[in-house]
Amino acid sequence: MADVLFVGKPVEPPWNDSSKNLAKDLAFGLTRHRPVLLTAGGLTETPPHVRTEALYGGAARGFSPALAEKVKLLARIAKGSEPLTHFFYAPNRASSTAAGAVVRLRRKASVHTLCSAPHDGADLRSILFADANVVLSRSTERRLLDAGIPAQRVRRIGPAIVPIEPPSDAERHATRRAFGLPTSGFLVVYPGDLEFGRGADVLIEAIASSRRELVLAMACRTKTGEAKRREAELRALAKTLGAEPRVHWIGETRRIHALLGAADLVALPSDTLYAKMDYPLVLLEAMSQERPVLVGQGTAAEELADGGAALATRCQVDDVLGAVESVEADVVSARALGKVGRARVESAHSVVAMAAAYESLYDHLLGSH
Repeated sequence: MADVLFVGKPVEPPWNDSSKNLAKDLAFGLTRHRPVLLTAGGLTETPPHVRTEALYGGAARGFSPALAEKVKLLARIAKGSEPLTHFFYAPNRASSTAAGAVVRLRRKASVHTLCSAPHDGADLRSILFADANVVLSRSTERRLLDAGIPAQRVRRIGPAIVPIEPPSDAERHATRRAFGLPTSGFLVVYPGDLEFGRGADVLIEAIASSRRELVLAMACRTKTGEAKRREAELRALAKTLGAEPRVHWIGETRRIHALLGAADLVALPSDTLYAKMDYPLVLLEAMSQERPVLVGQGTAAEELADGGAALATRCQVDDVLGAVESVEADVVSARALGKVGRARVESAHSVVAMAAAYESLYDHLLGSH
């Protein structure tokens, strides 16, 4: 067994960030390598093969490391005895410059999982430093190859989740009541971003223009000033359109799994997934609960619709409205869609398969160093 140092955000609760959720599930799923997880001291229960190290100060919520912590992290990587370092973050010039320098200094194997795709104008050849760069979708894989990244430095390994059992009808109704949502009507949950793309605007406009009994729950994190400004703007939009009684602002919740399970449709019909995972884990969690999922055409998440496991639509009001109302009108088809979605998660997004793929990659890199 070889030790693998995981580098990214502190891997500990709250589990509200896709990059650390992915790192945790991968670490727990490994069978032939020993992951070393860097924390702020808040991860207390782990499998026997997982080692934790409290490196960061403060709590993991809203994690934004100070300069002193960044220096401490770089020193830890440089001095570490682990033969392989695995980075989990979205590529950016500042982080990649520092990490690349340390990787070259160590002369040991490195993996970088691109937890979300770089912005469109990024110079990929200058910010991708690792021996292997793991992408999560075909879309990002094409971007790297088209940018001239050698194929031997690119691996595609889809993200995974631990499936969630579909709730009973009684549990779904209880969840609605707990969140103060109407117990009747077709419930659409939007678990997306407010800062980037027009998914939220278009969905609110679509709900407002429908004559059917539709209810929209906005389960969005407002972790930045821009996100808060956008929420205020969207609340005003709902009020202007007369949709205020239909639109419920849930915000961030630790009961997101229950809320997803209570939905009749989980919708993320955005025109961009910038700053989000290519296949948002929240969508996989909804699919595992047999909830129909709607994604935006032209985004990496459109790949989730392969084989009829989800629906995809353009980020236009009429298209989104048509997709929502078609699911609401055909209960039998919606139920079938949910079952295909769960089967897709179980077959293509299992932690066992993801861990096996990463361990094969680790073996290859360690054998070449």
